[in-house]
Amino acid sequence: MPADLYTRYMDALSVWKDHAADCGTCTTTQPACPAGDPLWEWLARLQDAYLNHQRNLNRKRP
Repeated sequence: MPADLYTRYMDALSVWKDHAADCGTCTTTQPACPAGDPLWEWLARLQDAYLNHQRNLNRKRP
């Protein structure tokens, strides 16, 4: 699952970067259009999940 989570996170980042580069209102750090909002939310949720997973792994290590 971690590899899958990482892959989904990187896919969401790629989709977001592509959108932000082509959108006239969104920036790379903030959505500003109706199409960008769900992409940003998707990226943020996956980023949070991935970082939480990494934190949990670090807590389990001796």
